Amino acid sequence: MESFCSNFDLNPSTTSLISKSFQRPTSKLFFPSRFPSSICDKNKKFGLKLPATRKSNTHHNNKAPVELKDSLFRWVSGGVFGFAAAVSLCCSDSPAFAQSITIAFPVSHTREINTVQRTLVEAWGLIRETFVDPTFNHQDWDLKLQQTMVEMFPLKSEDAAYGKIKGMLSSLGDPFTRIISPKEYQSFRIGTDGNLQGVGLFITVEPKTGHLVVSSCVEHGPAARAGIHEGDELVEINGEGIEGIGSEAAAQKLRGRAGTTVTVKIHPGTDSKNSNFREVKLPREVIRFSPVSSAIITHRTPDGHMSKTGYVKLSAFSQSSATDMQNTIREMENQGVQSYILDLRNNPGGLVKAGLDVAQIWLDGDETLVNTIDRDGNLFSISMANGHAVTHDPLVVLVNEGSASASEILAGALHDNGRALLVGHRTFGKGKIQSITELDDGSALFITVAKYLSPGLHDIDQVGITPDVQCSADMLNSPKESSKDKNLNSPLEADSCIIIAEHELDIQESEASPS
Repeated sequence: MESFCSNFDLNPSTTSLISKSFQRPTSKLFFPSRFPSSICDKNKKFGLKLPATRKSNTHHNNKAPVELKDSLFRWVSGGVFGFAAAVSLCCSDSPAFAQSITIAFPVSHTREINTVQRTLVEAWGLIRETFVDPTFNHQDWDLKLQQTMVEMFPLKSEDAAYGKIKGMLSSLGDPFTRIISPKEYQSFRIGTDGNLQGVGLFITVEPKTGHLVVSSCVEHGPAARAGIHEGDELVEINGEGIEGIGSEAAAQKLRGRAGTTVTVKIHPGTDSKNSNFREVKLPREVIRFSPVSSAIITHRTPDGHMSKTGYVKLSAFSQSSATDMQNTIREMENQGVQSYILDLRNNPGGLVKAGLDVAQIWLDGDETLVNTIDRDGNLFSISMANGHAVTHDPLVVLVNEGSASASEILAGALHDNGRALLVGHRTFGKGKIQSITELDDGSALFITVAKYLSPGLHDIDQVGITPDVQCSADMLNSPKESSKDKNLNSPLEADSCIIIAEHELDIQESEASPS
């Protein structure tokens, strides 16, 4: 959609820290040995205890991108050297870079290309300073800038020039390090704010097929009212095929001014008995999105008494996620809820800080929430600062292969600290963190700046988290007998993973009860 965490628009690619690039970037923008100030804002309700910063080679290298960027702005805007320019870097503060490096390249006289050249150098410098792999995928990163500049010089269109930047980034071998256009970045920021104009669809890329599929719909939004469901495949938007265009570009096509319409072609998901394509005309509306939805499930326990379980689904990690969830839990506590199910299935991630803030709703004390490893292999722990949980009631967390990034950080924090049992399928396995920097032209650069490990030092990247109790697809399609009443009044009551979660909560409650 509309950009948000799986598009609305973040896909499992973006567990992120956001910063703003200024005219003269300083070390505060960089992430080699410290987190940006945005992750530890003292005005926020939730406090984090971050590792003390320490000097490292990556910290000392901060001069290089600054000198480079200022020099290029002078050369390119002034056209001093005509057809050629040279970048000089002098990094005498660092023993590892006690040398002068000169990179020569042609400067375009085409204004649009000239602007993109500046963006290229800005992106190159940030990656040189912060990218998690200091070998840059075993290539000469300085030479790569020169080669890309030469390739960009004869181009006439801005899109083609940006294509060269994307090509340079792809050579890093990391699909999560990427650049997005100013329009796409504005959509991304709107999504993380939780308000936008669109049709209320979450879309993501299905890893196995590469197709764009619906991960969920905003309740009561245009897409939900039209009968579009999770798992449906998006085939066309306004008569144009969308194969291979990516979730962000598709989300941009879905958005638009409230009062306008967009036509989508949908193919039902694999769980549907209907295999026919259908076209749906959707009105665009102002979507006020909360990533939290909830319900109270009343069921009979094995010993015969009625119990209330609070079901909370978190569909993405936005700026409002922690506040919305905290309010929801407090309301449920007032209604006598005795246990909780936190559903992170098909939650592809979002803002790192949102995931850490949500974890603190459930945990006490100074527990470690996540560990990070920087480009030099230094391990840092991010811990709570005198945390106070909103509730201590038993908790089960539901996960599946669509749970990624910040979802895995949250699930790992709750599980490794002994707060929650995990039920479902093995998670996606994205153990990398991206910084997001707005560049001078309004575009945004996503850079993988660190790997993360769970509090128990379990590696998640390309491995995922295996739940304590498996819940297979067969079990979902054919619920087994359980202690629940046979009259199923909602889809939640027909969900076998929820039934299994309730069973596990009953066991926890019985073990906690006096004999």
